[in-house]
Amino acid sequence: MPDTLPPSLLPFRVGPPVQVEALAARFRSRQARVAVIGLGYVGLPLTLALVEAGFHTLGVDADPARLAQLGAGRSPLRQIPAEVIRGALATGRLRFAAEGLAEADAVLVCVPTPLGPHREPDLSAVEAATCRIAATLRPGQLIVLESTSYPGTTRLVMRPILEETGLRCGQDFFLAHAPEREDPGNAQHPTASIPRVIGGTDPASLDLALALYGAVVSRTVPVASADVAEAVKLTENTFRAVNIALMNELKLVFDAMGIDVWEVIEAARTKPFGYMPFFPGPGLGGHCIPIDPHYLAWQARAHGVATRFIDLASEINAAMPRHVLDRLAEALDRQQGRGLRGSRILVIGLGYKRNLEDLRHSPALQLMEMLESRGAEIRHLDPLVPIIPPLAEHPGLAGRHAITGAAESLAGFQAGLIVTDHDGVDYRTLAATLPLLVDTRNVCARLGLAGPHIVRA
Repeated sequence: MPDTLPPSLLPFRVGPPVQVEALAARFRSRQARVAVIGLGYVGLPLTLALVEAGFHTLGVDADPARLAQLGAGRSPLRQIPAEVIRGALATGRLRFAAEGLAEADAVLVCVPTPLGPHREPDLSAVEAATCRIAATLRPGQLIVLESTSYPGTTRLVMRPILEETGLRCGQDFFLAHAPEREDPGNAQHPTASIPRVIGGTDPASLDLALALYGAVVSRTVPVASADVAEAVKLTENTFRAVNIALMNELKLVFDAMGIDVWEVIEAARTKPFGYMPFFPGPGLGGHCIPIDPHYLAWQARAHGVATRFIDLASEINAAMPRHVLDRLAEALDRQQGRGLRGSRILVIGLGYKRNLEDLRHSPALQLMEMLESRGAEIRHLDPLVPIIPPLAEHPGLAGRHAITGAAESLAGFQAGLIVTDHDGVDYRTLAATLPLLVDTRNVCARLGLAGPHIVRA
């Protein structure tokens, strides 16, 4: 957080007392104006849900190219068709711009919260967005952080920046946390259908946030504070990370025993109580599950508490790409009498999850780099990623083109490695053509494909 704001951000805009109930009524009647900062996998679906609910909505993003793309009715995300963007623009209730936050009655912040170089929270985007809001903050505005962060971020990072304007939180402006729950690519759970947990920094802020979100989503779940709301999101994602780690470890255990872990999971999930299925894989991906447990562990250490369970889960999950690489190397040696060096390997599926082009923290990219470091020649097959875009963490992979997946394009490969099981891939052709197919997702078994050249990893 910056020590002080520039003088231009210190106008001391103290006005008459804000009529909280009147503002809440504007939210409930959808007469209020709402702005969303950050138009990515979280912010863009939220923006469209607000428009669909009837709010006049401003979409703001730090990327001018994205604003121009959206303003022209084109979608930057495959799971949101361009016609949805155009339809929202046609209502007259949506616009995309770099300015205009002062006009909004509510500003929702949906910016990235990655890790720093030492796995510490990086809140630079949250701080920048908060300073941007502070530049035009006026009495009667509700500010809501949706970005995932550690307990205390809304209260201890955002609030001081906003109060440097001279306005008082809970009296002049209002501040809450509503942790995002977007599941990119999941059509079964659209934004408006997902219950939203909401915590305020004070009772008035909570009431206003409940009024706003209650006009957009199917259910709101109030909690005692913004800190509690922040803890809820970290609990949800740490729960997933820990249970995935458990299944990854059980996979290694059962492999050593000659037991099919996938069969075990399918049988166990028939129990109607006391069990929830999680699945092993080649490593964690996406912006949430690999990141959020580290936010919780970092804050726990600041309070003098060790997180041995969380740390162990992170260690197990981080080791899975190495396990996959070892399984591939063993299969090549056993079946073809060759090592990774000089072998042509086809990496199948780059997105971090099925049917999504999102490459954030995808284990496929890590595996590609690991394979090349061992001397393998790598190509990829992914109908959703025809060209790998520039990526800060994997600069050497940018610009690489996918192969088509036709049988003739598969000639000359010694092995295929299924990392992500997209529906749009012809696995039968892969199984019939490639001399070795290593499957980290059990997709071949689901399709009834078997043979000595198909190996689970």
